[in-house]
Amino acid sequence: MLIQGFVNLLLLAGSTAPVNSATIPRDASEDKLEAAYGALQQWYNHSNGLWIPSTGWWNSANCLTVITGVATVDTRIKQQIEDVITETFVKAPHYSPEMAKVMGTGNERYLMQTVYGDQWPYPPPAYLQQHGRPQRHTFKNFLNDYYDDEGWWALGWIAAYDLTHDRRYLRQAGIIFEDMYSVFGKTNCSKNSGGIGGIWWDKSHTYVNAIANELFFSTAASLANRAKRSSSGPTYLDIAKQQLAWFKGTGMIGDNFAINDGLVQQTCNNNGGTIWTYNQGVILGGLVELSKATHDNSYVELAHNIANAAIATLAPDGILKDPCEPNCGADGAQFKGIFVRNLLILHKINPRDIYRDFFKRNARSIWDHDRNRRNELSISWTGPFVSPANASTQSSAMDSLVAAVVVGGPY
Repeated sequence: MLIQGFVNLLLLAGSTAPVNSATIPRDASEDKLEAAYGALQQWYNHSNGLWIPSTGWWNSANCLTVITGVATVDTRIKQQIEDVITETFVKAPHYSPEMAKVMGTGNERYLMQTVYGDQWPYPPPAYLQQHGRPQRHTFKNFLNDYYDDEGWWALGWIAAYDLTHDRRYLRQAGIIFEDMYSVFGKTNCSKNSGGIGGIWWDKSHTYVNAIANELFFSTAASLANRAKRSSSGPTYLDIAKQQLAWFKGTGMIGDNFAINDGLVQQTCNNNGGTIWTYNQGVILGGLVELSKATHDNSYVELAHNIANAAIATLAPDGILKDPCEPNCGADGAQFKGIFVRNLLILHKINPRDIYRDFFKRNARSIWDHDRNRRNELSISWTGPFVSPANASTQSSAMDSLVAAVVVGGPY
């Protein structure tokens, strides 16, 4: 087909021009994914190797992880994506933003928001009045003032290593892990019935939450299957097992297997915070990696319990939704794809029909109801399209498109 051939040439040439959906057969899942990738790359900034200013620093780590997933299922653009990964690896460490994080906005007390002083999203006037301009940071070796940000980049580079087998990326993940490990077991909530563990969310030591600790656990478990820890002390596997035991002891995994946002600073009890999709997701990937490292299927069974609880709680009608929608800000817009990505990891090792149907149902809804004619994808997967889309909403939705291609068949 001549038109489709032209589309492919544009993509292979690195064009960032969106692909007109009229050229794409409705049942051609890979072509839909390529069109979505083309739309995502309109926001890629060659000056800094990031998807900034369309989205933020940690979101760009997720964009990186998403495109590695695209490359694993679409060999036609694999080399182009590997070139983007290399560019990000070289250029992103030189990026120096004015940046800070705040917890809570509007009616969502536990919605994390990253604010940037020199780019979109600009700090709201109330923030500037209370805190002043965010400080400027240089992100050496993909490290910054927030351990969750570091975890996203660590997992992103592990995914890049899996795709390319370039050990630079694996070494980078190890460097990031060691910075996270420097506060392991050193929080005020680091001792419970499960043992000693846990890390802070931030280097100011203000919060112990689920996401930073899940990312630390998943990074340790992932590295255990790929590398030997160069530092003296416990192995990656030992750390992963210890961290999981501690995490279970915190009570953040509820009796119904739903995971809340974090712990009360003073008492270290579950704070009953919001059940976000990404908190139900990251742990799934870590549990699968730990199961691979130990050959213990109980970790996979725990992952299934968490995954099924998440679908029942956050997708009662079959389409995934976060409590903040459609006003999730720059950070919350990324959450859902992270759950789908990690659910796919679980599905690959232990497939279940409920997951296969979930992937296809969400991908179909995104494509049919949450897409504009430039193949931009927005935050509400049920629709209607919420303008404007950005690299965060686009990459998050693309996790569903990747999963649908993996399980096969049209959507």
